[in-house]
Amino acid sequence: MRIFRRKTAQAAGTLLATTSLLLAACGGSDSGTPTPVATQSPTPTPTTGSVFQVPAATNLTVADIQKVIAQGVAEAQAQNFKAGFVVIDRVGNVLAVFAMTGADLTLKTPPAPDGNSTDLQNLNLPAPAALAGGISKALTSSYFSSVGGAFSSRTANDIVQANFPPSAITKGFESGALFSVQLSQLPCSDVSRRFLGVGVPGNLAGTHRGPLGVGADAGAFPLYKDGAVVGSVAVVGDGIYGFDSEYRERDADLREETVALAATRGFEPKDEIRADRISIDGTLLRYSEATSADFKSSASSVPSFASINGVVGALVSVRGYFDAATGIVAGAVYGAEESGVRPAKASDGYNDPDIWVVSDGQGNTRYLPKAGTDAGSVTQPLTANEVRTLLVEAFNIQRRARAQVRRPVDNRAQNTIVVVDTNGEVLGLVRGPDALVDAIDAVPQKARTAMFFSNPVAAADLTANGDPAVAPFLAATRTFLNDATALTGKIAFSGRAIGNLSRPNFPDGEAGRPNGPLSVPESRFSIFSTGLQSKLVTPDIIRHIEWILGARPTDVPQTCSQSPIVPATARNRINNGITLFGGGVPIYRGGQLIGAIAASGDGDDQSDMIAFLGLVNAGLKLGNSLGPPAPAIRSDTIVVPVGSGSQRLTFIACPFAPFIDTPQQNVCEGF
Repeated sequence: MRIFRRKTAQAAGTLLATTSLLLAACGGSDSGTPTPVATQSPTPTPTTGSVFQVPAATNLTVADIQKVIAQGVAEAQAQNFKAGFVVIDRVGNVLAVFAMTGADLTLKTPPAPDGNSTDLQNLNLPAPAALAGGISKALTSSYFSSVGGAFSSRTANDIVQANFPPSAITKGFESGALFSVQLSQLPCSDVSRRFLGVGVPGNLAGTHRGPLGVGADAGAFPLYKDGAVVGSVAVVGDGIYGFDSEYRERDADLREETVALAATRGFEPKDEIRADRISIDGTLLRYSEATSADFKSSASSVPSFASINGVVGALVSVRGYFDAATGIVAGAVYGAEESGVRPAKASDGYNDPDIWVVSDGQGNTRYLPKAGTDAGSVTQPLTANEVRTLLVEAFNIQRRARAQVRRPVDNRAQNTIVVVDTNGEVLGLVRGPDALVDAIDAVPQKARTAMFFSNPVAAADLTANGDPAVAPFLAATRTFLNDATALTGKIAFSGRAIGNLSRPNFPDGEAGRPNGPLSVPESRFSIFSTGLQSKLVTPDIIRHIEWILGARPTDVPQTCSQSPIVPATARNRINNGITLFGGGVPIYRGGQLIGAIAASGDGDDQSDMIAFLGLVNAGLKLGNSLGPPAPAIRSDTIVVPVGSGSQRLTFIACPFAPFIDTPQQNVCEGF
């Protein structure tokens, strides 16, 4: 997440500010000052020994899940509310879906401010589509939570919108720190796995996709045991799958959130790690507008699950996610092989006990370092040793980096780090022990985004996309940049720079300004229609929901968007979509693009730093020409006229003094 952001004077006076818990950890900005050429290593020898928060090895049992549902049902009955419930484990396995008789399981999304119905706006889907939305909500609260921070779907709501915090009085504030992340964990992703069914070897290995990606609709909370995230519960039933655009006001209808909060009793996070104890820019995040004071049921009078199952409601199947005939399934133990997220094995070759990886649940590590697949178009592709060095050097940077959204203060950052080649092939992935699960899919998106828009074939791929609504974004970009040959490899774009061009106001947050060329106008913008990003994947999401509802015979393939397929990989270059916030940096050798590296899991200024300095240090260690792009071709050389002035695009924005073990400042300067 980006922790420091520029605000206009008009908006700054109106923000409801509190003392920031994180200001000592931040710094950096979006000024986009060009970065000089590397001269020396930016960091001293990495700290040795384990420094990370590591979660306890535990899981949700069938009895736990039954208790969660029974507690929720008791509160729903007391509220005179018919609800549906979804319970998942930390890596996204759907463990139970239960619907009370008479619950409204239809799903509607809101239109744009001007009534527009583009992309995923203004959907009106029949039952049981709300349960698919519930799975996405549950994924959100589980995937964004950790030992150091408990986030709900309401927390996500506040940090994915066009202004942070979302409010009528914050026009002029920059976008939320996770702007656009709602379009990750897509049902068409080649990174997220699909639930294969009970009894299939490796069936619980995550991470898993969301039917609608990630959700911002309030009513989903993480579940904790022994201080570790073990999953999440989501509640649906009001017929709306939306978002809250007003931070200052309490929602009129809190039934979903109240029932979900009551369902977590006995599985709550510690108060000190709840999102409402964490601030960004001096503004506390929100965890829940509902409180225990809203409960109408008693924890001491909760019925047994056996007494309500088949009486008050029943388990409900959701195609591709949960089979009611099989019944409730116990969750995977995060960190064990069955979860698909675990410590690296000695045979993986990292020689670092802190490095964790993803696996197939059957003992095989996914995304071990390998050579690039792009020898047909790249003179000297990345080698397996170079990929390993990139991952390790970036991991060593994060080992020393101060966390920005973890409690207690001065914890170490935990990220997922990924390297891709120019075909978008994932060449390697490593992560911290308690890094956010969301990042396993979102970081390949970041890396692919930086690689794709820096690629000489970007314009051709956009032109050849099977959806005719995609190509106009290329023309808009060329007009906006006053460059008829834009997106043909002349400029190295970071993920942050593409984010600059993808906001509904340019510059970001400047109220009343026109949209960036990869976005849509503010009057038509919402989290369900972001511009090129949503246009690329909306057909896949709609087809998947139709399949869940039985309206299509086959599910979507694991290939997002209609971009041209690369023969070497049988996928396209942006195969799980694109994302629009910082942390992705293109990799060059001798002036030629050869891939990208990305990081995510804490502050997105830190993500920029971890990816960028990892790349710098890897090049210095290898002693070859591998490294960041030359300053002369970086995106921060582009200056866009804005009214009577101008705005420079950004390349990276690093924290001011980010390390635990040194007061070193401006750590990304000089490279």
